[in-house]
Amino acid sequence: MSVSSLLAAALLQTAAPAPDLSWLAGYWLDCSGGREASETWSDPRAGLIVGHSVTVRNGRSGFESARIAPMKDGGLAYFAQPDGAPATAFRLIDSGPQRAVFANPDNDFPHRIIYERPDGPLGEILTARIEGADDDENRSVQWRFNRAELNARCPL
Repeated sequence: MSVSSLLAAALLQTAAPAPDLSWLAGYWLDCSGGREASETWSDPRAGLIVGHSVTVRNGRSGFESARIAPMKDGGLAYFAQPDGAPATAFRLIDSGPQRAVFANPDNDFPHRIIYERPDGPLGEILTARIEGADDDENRSVQWRFNRAELNARCPL
């Protein structure tokens, strides 16, 4: 085999670059539906993005720790840990400018997690949606976050 053939084969086997998910970074606040939901995402560092969310409704709170990181097979995944539970991996199945879709069809609910910046990278809105079948019924939940100052709260 020639040197040029070996180089061509090596280039074909090179992993695709990780998608740019830096548009997630920041503090995001949703004050709709009688709840206060906030998400905080770090900027990407060495392939890792760390996030957490807090939701307050009717005086009760819930939280989720999350990270977006490489999987052992080289793919990228969203690792969700609601209320401190063990991590569940959702593989990145689609991404584009200001959009990322993660999926785990074997999870009970949700099956998909979708993040989008509908107003572009400099915009002030982040949407998040979870969807899938729950007790054989399709369902989804959506949040519409606004960029906010760190630790901002919803007006009373």
